[in-house]
Amino acid sequence: MDKAEHIHLYDQMVTIRKLEEQAALQYQDGKIGGFLHLYIGQEAVSTGIISVRQLIDPVITAYRDHGVAINVGISAREVMAELLGKSTGISGGKGGSMHMADVSKNFWGGHAIVGAHLPIAVGLALADQYNKTSGVTISFFGDGATNIGYFHEAMNLSMVWKLPILWVCENNQYGMGTSVERSSAVSELIRKAKGYGMNGERVDGMDLMAVQAAARKMLAEIRSGGGPQFLETITYRFRGHSMGDPERYRKSAEVHHWQENDPISIYRKYLLGHRMTSEEELNHRNELADEVISKAVAFAEASPEPPADRLFWNVYADNQGGI
Repeated sequence: MDKAEHIHLYDQMVTIRKLEEQAALQYQDGKIGGFLHLYIGQEAVSTGIISVRQLIDPVITAYRDHGVAINVGISAREVMAELLGKSTGISGGKGGSMHMADVSKNFWGGHAIVGAHLPIAVGLALADQYNKTSGVTISFFGDGATNIGYFHEAMNLSMVWKLPILWVCENNQYGMGTSVERSSAVSELIRKAKGYGMNGERVDGMDLMAVQAAARKMLAEIRSGGGPQFLETITYRFRGHSMGDPERYRKSAEVHHWQENDPISIYRKYLLGHRMTSEEELNHRNELADEVISKAVAFAEASPEPPADRLFWNVYADNQGGI
């Protein structure tokens, strides 16, 4: 990658971080309803993987989806408007935090039910295999989903049919308030995939370059007919599971330890160490991201709410404005 590409990745991570911080404030002010799951601390995972994805590759994820939305090219103002339930949001204000999607970008959401999108990912990959395209489905999910029946059904079928799919487990150490060690018989979640004969890797999910390198290699192998692969990214969410999480289940020292390995700081040091940029330029990029988010909030607040006559739009394919 050249300097411009590296800076673009930095911009994406900083934009995600600042958007999520602003979203937390909007939620506390009562402007965002329902649930809100922040991606703070996990920015290197989706940024690194989407950076080596081809547009033909379908992307699908769980409910912690704001970061993925930014990475696939959805604007910060469309994300913020969706969070505020406005008609200018990427899902027309009807999806909210957990249901962001844009079919034009081959991004299939944003799904609220733990693990329920994994069979959908199998279907997306099966379609590409059937149509003989070169697309590779990229499916993100959390560590908690590996204890769900959907997960095992999806792993099995993807191997039986040798589907073109990259399974990305964002192991942020906790499923809601329960640690991996307390909820899973194995703490190395990659072992669950290997139980189905699937190849995979574990990678430092706080290091964007490590994530990108692993994803680039695995996507190439899958695209060449190697069948599904499993990438376990070891990461950490700096905030609670959702905004209502009292966070009594983890010690402050643990959180501080992970925050010292902030993915943005790690990537910043990488850029400076390789003399691709300067402190002044990166600080300027941070300021530009602040402006983007400030304008996104103003846009969202000024946008209208969805009109009542659109309540049933996009429910069935033959509706006006249907999918």
